[in-house]
Amino acid sequence: MSTIFTLFMILIIIASILLVIIIMAQNPKGGGLSGTFGGTSAANFGVQRTNDFMEKATWTLGATIVVLIFLSIILTGKPTLTAPAMPTPVKSEAPANAPVNNAPANTTPAAK
Repeated sequence: MSTIFTLFMILIIIASILLVIIIMAQNPKGGGLSGTFGGTSAANFGVQRTNDFMEKATWTLGATIVVLIFLSIILTGKPTLTAPAMPTPVKSEAPANAPVNNAPANTTPAAK
């Protein structure tokens, strides 16, 4: 493997783990991490900022993963579609001391 491909794979894995953490910290009903820091009231200025940050972080990490995948495909090269060449079979010759068959080719009796 090339070092560029390895670097992209490490970055994709880190971004994926961060995305899972951000998604798990969110609450589907609007509470989540922002609910922990002051309730679910929208009147609280910090709560709305936390929700905005979590949503932006989710979209940014998702887009980052997609871009890294496309860049890794473009920069590391596409796989070849041709199959590798098959080795040619080696022709074996009869051993030098093999018995020779001197029998006639036609062994059926001739019709009279």
